[in-house]
Amino acid sequence: MCGRFAITLAPELLREEFGYSDRPNFPPRFNIAPTQPVPVVTIINGARRFVLMRWGFLPGWVKDPADYPLVINIRAETVREKASFRAAFQRRRGLMPVDGFYEWRREGRVSTPHLIRRPDGAPFAFPALWETWASPDGSEVDTVALMTTAAQPPLDAIHPRAPIILDPQSWEEWLDPATPPDRAEALIAAPLQGELELRRIGPAVNKVTNDGPEIQDEATDAPAEPARPARAPRQKPAPKPPDDGGQGSLF
Repeated sequence: MCGRFAITLAPELLREEFGYSDRPNFPPRFNIAPTQPVPVVTIINGARRFVLMRWGFLPGWVKDPADYPLVINIRAETVREKASFRAAFQRRRGLMPVDGFYEWRREGRVSTPHLIRRPDGAPFAFPALWETWASPDGSEVDTVALMTTAAQPPLDAIHPRAPIILDPQSWEEWLDPATPPDRAEALIAAPLQGELELRRIGPAVNKVTNDGPEIQDEATDAPAEPARPARAPRQKPAPKPPDDGGQGSLF
């Protein structure tokens, strides 16, 4: 699974890597948590676009988000079997840009956080599904969740599940709404987890309010905190802001 991640690269470098036309002005984020706005690259009118979405997928038929679980991860093995995700898998596939994510190794009552990233620090992408949810008052919010699979080495030493890292050569096909579901399913069957490195870090990442580069510092020899990482509180999605043509801030 994945409950925290980071996007720390300069906006112009991320734009060049993912090939969208927008010029968003979003700050480095070191501790992105569920229910927060996250960047998603998707196809709109045939072109790649940068869109902010709420991390927490909501099917369109949900009446009250308080009555639906907070879905931040979607299992790739069963995605096409679930009514909640079937339509999105066919037509609303996206990429979540990332340059690091966090996972906790559980040993008894002790949870030790680790930073997972590419050795060269380059960005990568989680395949994701998104859906626009409309509230009873008519406001709308775009929602998203990333896709996971069984963890491979070296990540299986920490957790049995891991986010899928999509091969950059597959990005275009994955995003294209015309790509058939059978082909889309094949694209996510071979994640690139072997290219990642793990670093044990300190407990500062456990608190959602900590969002500076120091949370990625390598851990000292002090014992880990005997607690699981705190989850962001569940909340109803905020109304979608007016379209200012920019999608410019993560706040």
